[in-house]
Amino acid sequence: MSLSSRLKRSGFDLYLLLLLGAVVLASLLPAQGVAAEVLSRVVYFAVALLFFLYGAKLNTSAIVAGLSNWRLQALVFASTFIAFPLVGFALSSALSPWLRPEIVIGLLYLAVLPSTVQSSIAFTSIARGNVPAAVCAASISNLLGVFITPIFAALLLHTSGEGGFDLGSMVDIGVQILLPFIVGQLARPLVGKFIQRHAKLTQVVDRGSILLIVYSAFSAGMVAGIWQQVDLSTLAIMITADIVLLAIIMVGTSFVGRVTGLAREDRLVLLFCGSKKSLASGLPMANILFAGQTVSLIVLPLMIFHQIQLFVCAVIAQREGHRASEAIALDAAAKPA
Repeated sequence: MSLSSRLKRSGFDLYLLLLLGAVVLASLLPAQGVAAEVLSRVVYFAVALLFFLYGAKLNTSAIVAGLSNWRLQALVFASTFIAFPLVGFALSSALSPWLRPEIVIGLLYLAVLPSTVQSSIAFTSIARGNVPAAVCAASISNLLGVFITPIFAALLLHTSGEGGFDLGSMVDIGVQILLPFIVGQLARPLVGKFIQRHAKLTQVVDRGSILLIVYSAFSAGMVAGIWQQVDLSTLAIMITADIVLLAIIMVGTSFVGRVTGLAREDRLVLLFCGSKKSLASGLPMANILFAGQTVSLIVLPLMIFHQIQLFVCAVIAQREGHRASEAIALDAAAKPA
């Protein structure tokens, strides 16, 4: 058996190695200055291309089905904006004697953020989940987060709500995500069949966009020098807290998905969309909500959580995708010729 096959069987395949490589590369050669600006634009257009492809690939009935699945959408919302804040508040309260106030605030802030968009949908796609529902859940979460996160931050963190609402964020989400998706839908009669025949194209964009996001996010952390502002014990506590937070939410969403009788494809949406927090939304809002404070320390728990959630979800998505492929192959083999 080849090395690649062994890695795939364990769920630790080439893609996860590439994720680790992106982190190592950002640690050794972080993008900064003009390179960081160029990378930011590349990531922007990579994400836009990803959603154009999703729009062109999905038929209208599937999109409507995703929007109409109110039970799934409600569960994702509850996980993101109810369960997460409750667990985050409990963890931050328990750990406050051992952490700097800014980091405690950071844990709370992490818990009230919206879900990621591109990585949630990409992982759902890799795992062969319900992509239309994931598009709806992740997009709605991010749009609502523009309103909900500043309100929660003001209530839980005792910050001023003044300036917390950022209309520009809604515009950016619309332009980068929803607009390409709509354009893809309109272009579907022209390019839909081509994309269906070249499924590898979407897969490359899925995974390539996540690799770019990881490298860009980790580069920003290295350039800001936030890793030099905490000692090893504090870092260990933060990593443990983030792991515990993610584990509780992922176990909870998996349990709720099964108890409520969701189909496998919908359970994956709840798992991936309901267990993530958005670095892309979190960093800009932090600069507004915590102006004049030590923003780099406040966002550190989010930076760490972002990497952990990507690695964990990459492993799970790969394994679920392999299982789905094997099940499809077995079903095809069982059918009479």
